[in-house]
Amino acid sequence: MLIETLTAYQKRDPAARGKLEIFLLYAGVHAIIYYRFAHWLHRHQLCFLARCISQWARFWTGIEIHPGATIGRRLVIDHGTGIVIGETTEIGDDVLIYQGVTLGGTGKDLGKRHPTLGNNVLVGSGARVLGPITIHDNARIAAGAVVLQDVPANATAVGVPAQIVRVNGEKVRRYADEVDQTDVVNPTLQKIEALTRRVEELEKKLKEAENAIQSKGE
Repeated sequence: MLIETLTAYQKRDPAARGKLEIFLLYAGVHAIIYYRFAHWLHRHQLCFLARCISQWARFWTGIEIHPGATIGRRLVIDHGTGIVIGETTEIGDDVLIYQGVTLGGTGKDLGKRHPTLGNNVLVGSGARVLGPITIHDNARIAAGAVVLQDVPANATAVGVPAQIVRVNGEKVRRYADEVDQTDVVNPTLQKIEALTRRVEELEKKLKEAENAIQSKGE
């Protein structure tokens, strides 16, 4: 599994120059190694020791992964600082997560409180995926998005709160061809711009009405 992970980093991180460098210097790899030990302890009811390891890993790497989370193979954590992965989170294979991501709860759920990510999911930097929702296979979450509902397979979600802008290669609305962390449309901003245009139109009509009243008075 370690060799698989190092190979995945080489494929997905242009800055990665070799497996030895990745193994020695990449915080995401260190966090996953610590997690695998902590998760084994957690499954064997050694929860205190598991939490000790996970907290040490957080101090050492800046990445907090609860030992109760379930993580598949070849997870790539790019940079990783500020990532939080909650206790009941489930992550599939070949997932890519950027820095500042939270896979957390909403504070109102019991039992399964955290999200489930399918295979080959990408979560952009600073995104928040909250609650017992499912991000299905091959989905893309844009940087800074706040996801509170399920995202279908092969879909791209953007904005606060996140909205689907692409599904199965079909445009739902204007979108960037790839989630590149910068070139994505914010649907919330689009709504604000539309409201601004509407207010300007109404102000123009009101001004015209006032001028017409003044003209009749004269």
